[in-house]
Amino acid sequence: MKGMLKDAAILFVITLISGLVLGFVYDLTKEPIAAQEAQKTQAAYREVLPDAADFEVIYDTADGGNGSVTKEQIDGVISGTGADADIEGIVAAKDAAGTVIGYVLTVTDHEGYGGDITFAMGIKNADQTLNGASILSISETAGLGMRAGEVIVPQLPGKDMKEDVTFTKAGDAQGNQIDAISGATVTTTAFVNGLNAGRAVYAQVLVQ
Repeated sequence: MKGMLKDAAILFVITLISGLVLGFVYDLTKEPIAAQEAQKTQAAYREVLPDAADFEVIYDTADGGNGSVTKEQIDGVISGTGADADIEGIVAAKDAAGTVIGYVLTVTDHEGYGGDITFAMGIKNADQTLNGASILSISETAGLGMRAGEVIVPQLPGKDMKEDVTFTKAGDAQGNQIDAISGATVTTTAFVNGLNAGRAVYAQVLVQ
């Protein structure tokens, strides 16, 4: 009996110490990780709207979505698109004079073959076209869906954000179409649905 109690006490002490160590490591690393993610996001903003001098956050799910744009507004628009997507954040891109020249929306579509696909998309107000997109997180199949960055992203600049983007598997994309990733229709569909969710929010909430 004494041996069992001793073993239980030792196990308790080991568990307690392990928990304290894990908590310490978490506290030690959470700020550097958050800073790294923030830098990555800022770099994505610069990539999709490089003409901006500054970016002002107007919507962020991290703070409950309480800004000049509300979660209720965004969810109402996205529900009408049929996409299974969320807008994680929106920033207004400003020039040196403080004029808003466009918006960057961070979109997560949940319809990917391997899970969520998160990307930033930059839209110019001057002509309401997509200036570019930058993938922030993707876990699709290697050699197929993971090629979204090399196949889809280069096709996006100049697409008209006054209408939906579509895709074709025939390899002859025209107008607001893009060519699908060969063998990865699910990934292509998810990316396009996410784009159109962001486009709808831009058209109906940001520049209505």
